[in-house]
Amino acid sequence: MSPAADSPLDRVNVSLEGLHGTIEVPHHKAGFWQQWRAFIGPAILVSVGYMDPGNWGTDLAGGAQFKYGLLWVVALASIMAIFMQVIAARLGVVTGKDLAQCCRDWYPRWTRWPSWLFCEVAIGACDLAEVLGSAVALNLMFHIPLFWAVIITGLDVLLLLALQGLGMRTIEAVVLLLIGTISICYLIEIFVLPQTHPNFLEMGSALVHPGFREAGMIYVAIGIIGATVMPHNLYLHSALVQSRKLQKDEASIRSAIRFNTIDSITALTIAFLVNAAILVLAALVFHGKTSVVVEGGKVITFGANSDWIRIAYLTLAPLLGTSLASTLFVVALLASGQSSTITGTLAGQVVMEGFMHWRIQPWLRRVITRALAILPAVLVIGIRGDASVNDLLTLSQVILALQLPFAMFPLLHFTSSRVRMGVWRSGPFLLIAGWASAVLITALDVSGLPESLRSAWHVIIGS
Repeated sequence: MSPAADSPLDRVNVSLEGLHGTIEVPHHKAGFWQQWRAFIGPAILVSVGYMDPGNWGTDLAGGAQFKYGLLWVVALASIMAIFMQVIAARLGVVTGKDLAQCCRDWYPRWTRWPSWLFCEVAIGACDLAEVLGSAVALNLMFHIPLFWAVIITGLDVLLLLALQGLGMRTIEAVVLLLIGTISICYLIEIFVLPQTHPNFLEMGSALVHPGFREAGMIYVAIGIIGATVMPHNLYLHSALVQSRKLQKDEASIRSAIRFNTIDSITALTIAFLVNAAILVLAALVFHGKTSVVVEGGKVITFGANSDWIRIAYLTLAPLLGTSLASTLFVVALLASGQSSTITGTLAGQVVMEGFMHWRIQPWLRRVITRALAILPAVLVIGIRGDASVNDLLTLSQVILALQLPFAMFPLLHFTSSRVRMGVWRSGPFLLIAGWASAVLITALDVSGLPESLRSAWHVIIGS
């Protein structure tokens, strides 16, 4: 371990001070359920990043255009996400550092500023997606002009400040409640409403027979995978696992790795089911249709560049014959935006303190993060109107794709090192799965980057 890691300064700078080591864990010989109850939570917070508003557009587009044809891509993206989050949790448990602290301590000093700035830009981009998701939900539910709905989302700073004062378990409980809201809404949409009955044999066939059988499938698949693994989640997960009061003997470390792995698999499986439900709903309702007539005789047409979130809200009620369908959809969207914004702020705190050792008050950190997300949204929507929302979501995903390798490859580098991890370095299966996932995700992001950059440039210049 480098000398920097052993300095007094590093011992003082812990991840998420005030939440670090605040949750007691039972002895490693305690019963399974007793231990799991103590460890469950960090992956729940991380999982919201895999079902945030940025994912909704790609999932809806995939189902509407190709029915169940891209369901296997959602499953593949979720499996790769599980590998990356399991590895991130392992780093935090074994080293007692989050990924940002490891990069600061084990990479050259000159890398700190650019690494931190890249992370902040990515977190701002992710927060932009959450702002837009919450704002669109408020706009659709209460008919608040989108411009003012974006402004209102800035007030959720008060929510996070209240939660952080109540401790990690309260934050985890609130996020779990929001995830439960999303899950229940989609459960009703797909299984309770009489007009939606998925064909499980057809869905199973799509999962076990992967392929790109129609034109345009590859582009949408890249969007689904690119919107799934979020760079800030890797920093955040390695910090959140340290909210447990971990022991450093061999048996305790083994137990912590085991239960954080179970936590990751469970939480991200739920995230997969939510993403799959979004795609399945779009497949059931929109596939094979080119337009729909809504109240007032207005015709809404479907296309490759459609704003699917807004279309889904406007058309679910007439297509399914009940206003409940649109209400459930928008409630789930609001829950998605609010749950994701909580974890985004925590991630911002982790990277700022980890890379730079700067500590600022949580309210100020939240105001800065929210302002950086709200300002571009306010400017673009104010100038170009509501139709720019889809463009802004595209821009946020481009920025996230550019940052992702800068998080994945250091994580894999550290956890592959016997010098850093000792006997707890990743085993052959995890090494192969992790590196393969990182290379595939990066390759897909790079292959889709030219088109994404062109789209982003059009957003910036307003064409």
